[in-house]
Amino acid sequence: MSGLIGKKIGMTSVFGADGKNIPCTVIEAGPCVVTQIKTPEKDGYSAVQIAYDEKSEKHTGNSLLGHFKKAGTTPKRYIAEIRDFEGEVNLGDVITLDIFPDDEWVDVTGISKGKGFQGVVKRHGFAGVGGQTHGQHNRQRKPGSLGASSYPSRVFKGKRLPGHTGNERVKVLNLKILKKIPENNLLLVKGSIPGAKGSYLIIED
Repeated sequence: MSGLIGKKIGMTSVFGADGKNIPCTVIEAGPCVVTQIKTPEKDGYSAVQIAYDEKSEKHTGNSLLGHFKKAGTTPKRYIAEIRDFEGEVNLGDVITLDIFPDDEWVDVTGISKGKGFQGVVKRHGFAGVGGQTHGQHNRQRKPGSLGASSYPSRVFKGKRLPGHTGNERVKVLNLKILKKIPENNLLLVKGSIPGAKGSYLIIED
């Protein structure tokens, strides 16, 4: 498996060979720097640590400054590990989107948009309780009964209730690469990707 760190630019659409208009997401993928190589002998597993996006030394801690200096690179904002990285890489190598062949299928991981504390209608798609009439005026968007009161006298774990919605790590599988623009480090993948514009993504083949 190989991968890159990227940044969500936004969405657009392109025309396919059959003339259909295909919605796609534009990602700025890389370039990423190899900052550490983990081995089973030393770390217990095989992985390559990569870093992306420039950061000033003023806002970087001393331990991270030493870590980046060892790799021979400037401080970066985002660090991620790619398990069982394909191909030979060395400390300080720069990885670009050339590692992905044309018409490759990728998995993209991002952080979904946070929506704060939400009720069951928005969070879980509940239909609400009853209608608008029959004497009730404040129960339309309520969750309804939570269970029996006599036994087991508690609410079961996993009950769908109101709570914090979004701001979760989400992985979208099998997105097709529609186009690569290497000179601008841009990658166009089919479909939508979780997260706001400017959020960081992990792209894996």
